Amino acid sequence: MARRNNGGNGSLKDEAPKLKLNLQNLRETLLVFSYIKPYLGKFITGLLFIVLSSLTTMAFPYLLKQLINSIGHTETNFLLSTPGRIVSVMFAVLVVQMLFSFMRIYLFTSVGEHAVADMRRDIYRKMITMPMDFFAQRRVGELSSRISSDLSQIQDAVTSVLAEVLRGLLTLVIGIGLILYISPRLTGVMLSVIPVIILIAVVFGKRIRRFSRQTQDQLADSNTIVQETLQGISNVKSFANEWFEINRYTNNLQQVVKMAIKSGKYRGLFVSFLLFSTFGTIVLVVWYGIGHLNFGDLTAFVVYTAFVGGSMAGFADLYGQLQKTMGATQRVRELLNDIPEAVSQQDDPILPEHLLHGQVSLQHVAFSYPSRSEVPVLKDVSVTALPGEQIAIVGPSGAGKSTIAGLLLRFYEPTGGQLLFDDKRATEIPLTQLRKQMALVPQDVLLFGGTIRENILYGKPNATQEEVEHAARQAHAHEFIMSFPEGYDTVVGERGVKLSGGQRQRIAIARAILKDPVILILDEATSSLDAASESLVQAALDNLMKNRTSFIIAHRLSTVRSADKIVVLEKGVVKESGTHQELLNLPDGLYRELNRLQLEITGVE
Repeated sequence: MARRNNGGNGSLKDEAPKLKLNLQNLRETLLVFSYIKPYLGKFITGLLFIVLSSLTTMAFPYLLKQLINSIGHTETNFLLSTPGRIVSVMFAVLVVQMLFSFMRIYLFTSVGEHAVADMRRDIYRKMITMPMDFFAQRRVGELSSRISSDLSQIQDAVTSVLAEVLRGLLTLVIGIGLILYISPRLTGVMLSVIPVIILIAVVFGKRIRRFSRQTQDQLADSNTIVQETLQGISNVKSFANEWFEINRYTNNLQQVVKMAIKSGKYRGLFVSFLLFSTFGTIVLVVWYGIGHLNFGDLTAFVVYTAFVGGSMAGFADLYGQLQKTMGATQRVRELLNDIPEAVSQQDDPILPEHLLHGQVSLQHVAFSYPSRSEVPVLKDVSVTALPGEQIAIVGPSGAGKSTIAGLLLRFYEPTGGQLLFDDKRATEIPLTQLRKQMALVPQDVLLFGGTIRENILYGKPNATQEEVEHAARQAHAHEFIMSFPEGYDTVVGERGVKLSGGQRQRIAIARAILKDPVILILDEATSSLDAASESLVQAALDNLMKNRTSFIIAHRLSTVRSADKIVVLEKGVVKESGTHQELLNLPDGLYRELNRLQLEITGVE
């Protein structure tokens, strides 16, 4: 279970700039709403219903004023001539407002759900097409948090926060206009608190913004712990470290709670101040207005003031939500702005001009991992494989064997030298066209959590059941598959935990056979198996390697004796190369010494 320091290179939150509510950040936030464009008609209709909903809401104080003033007075307007008619009009407006509110919520929810679904799709598409170095420098839980919690935050903004901001602004503008109409003097008294509120908002906003960001970061860390723990559950249990993981997760959650409470404390103080200021002003307005306005006008003024004050108080919480949305938006945009691999996102067929025959050549290849550029892994490696040849790559741990596999698949690009396929530079062959003609069988086989059939079909998704079974037979997997009650419909469990190591390997081999690659890479494919399983898997590998250019990365030298050429690596350079017998005949050769050490350990020739 890999652990990464949060301060590692490339972390999505490392040294991120502090968010400020300025024009640039607002512009970046609004760019996310470009996903609304396909649903612009619904969005504009939703805006229209926001306006209509606000207008009907603001009509109630006016009708209430008319109802109060109608007592003992004669109104020239026929609809508002009697209290009964005014009440009827008020109920009619209420029914219309219900319709407007329903349509507003429905339309914004529809737009928000579709827009965020499109955003999730694009982020997932961007993630899955990123180069391997992107994943090497980021934790899976952190990436998962971006596509879940951050997008949920943006979803809330699109579906509710945006609508509430617009409704609040309309209520504020209309309300101030109406109270100005009723009494400019009282309006001046009521609006005198606004400069104070703005000043307090700036002070509290900085702290709210900081704590909101820290809470999001801490929550991403807790999600990462869950992801890592569940992925490495066998390690957790084998080391009896359930207590350690529980404590680690609990401590992280306590930090989340601590940050969230701090943020809530400042938001609470801010909202409390707003409520005190707003409704304290209302009390002063009522006290001052007695004797200056009739009872109906004063009532309407007080209700409109309450609407204006409520909108201003609501902006405090909306401001906090906007801060969170800006933080989430920045992280999402970081992902969307990253440069992906040039892979095809369609199941394109292999074009004739890119069809490989199987000749592979590494010419003076040097390589260092981007995150450790100062440490050379390969220094000067030259290897040539002719079509159909079996090339074994052996050597001590850390010699760079698995790195060659990554370079062949173009997970990384050489920092020196060049990689050729059929005498063409690797960069001249589209990445997807190249990888479609290659297959990897790794030491640690990852099976997806579906059925055996689905896992084999991963090599060729449109294959028939007959093709699947043929591949399984060649991989010596059909017999054990049919021993299960559900056969090929047997669910393998998370990462294939319901199958043994040998069974998982044979499923992986069947998957590779079904793909029918030109070039095959076996990365320690039998190193972790017992003798019985290794025998079956080796027989399956022999079937797989027939008539294919194969690179066999191995620790057990007994598995590569029949290779056409054995390349011995040491400290990133080719120390020796030749057949098994040629290398054994070299006096003081590294291969000969490795072979001797393994014979002493195993006691077999």
